[in-house]
Amino acid sequence: MRSEFEFIRNLKKKYDLERIGDDCAVLPKDPKTDLVITADLLVEDIDFRLDWTRPEFIGYKALAVSLSDVAAMGATPKWAMLSIGVPGKVWPGKFVDKFYEGWFELAAQYNLELIGGDVSRTPEKIVVDSIVAGEVPKGKAILRSGAKPGDLIFMTGAVGGASGGLGMLESGFRFSTAGKKRKRLIARQLRPNPRVDIGNQLSDAKLATAMIDISDGFSSDLSHICMANGTGATITNLPADSDLYEYFSDDAVTDLALNGGEDFELMFTVSPKRVSELEGLSVIEVGVITADANKIELIRGETAKHLRPGGYRHF
Repeated sequence: MRSEFEFIRNLKKKYDLERIGDDCAVLPKDPKTDLVITADLLVEDIDFRLDWTRPEFIGYKALAVSLSDVAAMGATPKWAMLSIGVPGKVWPGKFVDKFYEGWFELAAQYNLELIGGDVSRTPEKIVVDSIVAGEVPKGKAILRSGAKPGDLIFMTGAVGGASGGLGMLESGFRFSTAGKKRKRLIARQLRPNPRVDIGNQLSDAKLATAMIDISDGFSSDLSHICMANGTGATITNLPADSDLYEYFSDDAVTDLALNGGEDFELMFTVSPKRVSELEGLSVIEVGVITADANKIELIRGETAKHLRPGGYRHF
């Protein structure tokens, strides 16, 4: 069965959709500025479950996933449109009000203005459509393309935590009653924090040659960068969330770090000539871009393992 990624690639080729392929579309705004726009869909029982989260967490996350896309372009978020569909049985309660409280809590951190959207009724499940637009200096949006062999690969933080938190939720643990470390991992799944500030710093310094957010999983998103550049990669340091080791085996932690999504950290590449300029930024070096097209290797000691994209797929 074709994946959603294959469907999008085929759609892009069939209809000559040149602006599709990055975390956001980039459009001209004025002589000094480009506009970046992203859209994300959250569906009940696919992206969240009401029995393991809170309405305010869903609102917070709905915005966070879109802000992460804007951050991956090195852009500053400015405006948002938000649409929500809820079943008739949900409408009379406090769900919608709490949902918007969570959304506006995060929006306030970035002075983000809500400029429109829609509220509708759905037959059974809650559906959320999040659109965020931002600005970036003309021609300076950080694309997935732009990386060259020899560029070093960095992360803004550890990965696997959100997927580990999801596993805990599936096992019956809940945010309100979990211990400190479990609660932190569960929060990475339910209430992720986008890396807008460091995305802006990388953009201002013109340091990143390519960038993507880790939404589909480390292995999949690294593959997206390699495909966009016709390159490969060698990973020598997989930055797995350290709290995972208390609850999962070493092999399980590796799988969560490689293939678990929704960490919403940023992966970016930097020319080796400019690595010293990253001093002062809280980032982790994980590997290097190579000239071996689509060949991605994970080096552990004396062992090299070929990596295939293994992140989450809807289909």
